[in-house]
Amino acid sequence: MPHISARDGVRLYYEEAGSGSAIVFVHEYAGDWRTWEPQMRHFSRAHRCVTFSQRGYPPSDVPSKPEQYGQSIARDDVLALMDALKIDKAHVVGHSMGAYTALHVGMHAPARCLSVVAAGCGWGSTPDAKQREAMKALAAETGKMFSEEGIAAAAAKYADAPMRQAQKHKDPRGHGEFARMLAEHSALGHAQTMFNLQLKRPTLWEMEDALKRFAVPLLVIVGDEDEPCIDGSVFLKRTVPSAGLLVIPRSGHNICAEEPAQFNAAIAELFASAEAGRWLAHKP
Repeated sequence: MPHISARDGVRLYYEEAGSGSAIVFVHEYAGDWRTWEPQMRHFSRAHRCVTFSQRGYPPSDVPSKPEQYGQSIARDDVLALMDALKIDKAHVVGHSMGAYTALHVGMHAPARCLSVVAAGCGWGSTPDAKQREAMKALAAETGKMFSEEGIAAAAAKYADAPMRQAQKHKDPRGHGEFARMLAEHSALGHAQTMFNLQLKRPTLWEMEDALKRFAVPLLVIVGDEDEPCIDGSVFLKRTVPSAGLLVIPRSGHNICAEEPAQFNAAIAELFASAEAGRWLAHKP
């Protein structure tokens, strides 16, 4: 099984397919390298596509120490993967937790990015202090759930969250596959990731100054049933000079698997426009 070593020696599992300009896919908290199969199959016809499991997600290593998790570490893992695979520049496509990481790659290493996609981005972000404390409490409860109840019970609850209901009712077969894959994860990895990455990362509003300087072509995608991520997605559109926003109707958080045709068409347009230097051609 192919692995690369992150900067601290943690081993990250990856798969790649195709040739051409590179795309690196970064999965969500409830996902893994398999999340991106609809995109890997489609885009590997014309691109070099790379998908990987983040630290804490088998078959990547699951570190036991809290200090081995964090937002800057997740960002550096993407860059380490690109370095190991000799990818100078890539389209960095992130979903949810992975979208935050993709934004951090774009902010801190813009020269490595052809474009950035932030899909389902915004969970836990709010400018309101009371709401922020409530989201922190929810994140802590989620981490505790995975650490105390085990992966099977915790995964069943997490897969049935309100923002997953659109896919559950629209595409029960796809949602069932998502839930089964989530139940194969590591309870330790989920707990450590929630406590030390999700709970501690800066909100989008706390990143405002850096986002105003964000220059990489950015496409923000959100489902209109993904309530925790709508405000953050609109904030990104209003804050990032290079951002475009796509709202997909009747869709929830699992947007890349729930509506793969619309998702793939949108990011394909981004890739082509960015590579041609025409993403911002509509602006004077």
